[in-house]
Amino acid sequence: MEVLKDLQLQIALHNDIRAYRQLYLLLSDRLQHFSFSITKSREGAEEIVSDAFIKIWQKRSQLHGIDNLKAYLYTTTRNLSLNYIAKQSKSPVRVLNEVPAETIIELNSPEEMLIAKETFISIEQVVHRLPAQCKAVFQLVKEEGLKYKEVASELNISVFTVRNQMSIATKKIGKALFVVVQEPFAQAVSN
Repeated sequence: MEVLKDLQLQIALHNDIRAYRQLYLLLSDRLQHFSFSITKSREGAEEIVSDAFIKIWQKRSQLHGIDNLKAYLYTTTRNLSLNYIAKQSKSPVRVLNEVPAETIIELNSPEEMLIAKETFISIEQVVHRLPAQCKAVFQLVKEEGLKYKEVASELNISVFTVRNQMSIATKKIGKALFVVVQEPFAQAVSN
């Protein structure tokens, strides 16, 4: 328990990436097992634990106020796992590339068709412009459906690096989608 507290303080007070990696290596397998026991999905459990650790890093300056970091991570993982189950029950699992755009987005007008087309083009452009390693990781995870550990093995990098590269790719795609969604809204407001 003392080791966790030391790592927690190193992350909170010094933004120590090494301590963050040690924390991940120390707890990620157990958290994935815990998440899997709830979700029954290995891929889902990997992403959930990845998201839990991303939240830890994002809130690192507030970590010193958490009394029991291990319990906090388990609670976060549990909540994310329950959210995952709820989301999965509302929509069946599908690989995005195999589903025609028309079935994902209800296209009732030429304007909606244009927005959908622009959205897919934006995503493709962002993925194309990603740095080489980030692009490879994203394509292997999202397009090939590989698990983080499989991608790490194939590219000879750590699971931690895979998780970080996926986070970078997701943020960049999210920003591109925000722009695509905002442009028609801005035009409608100005008209």
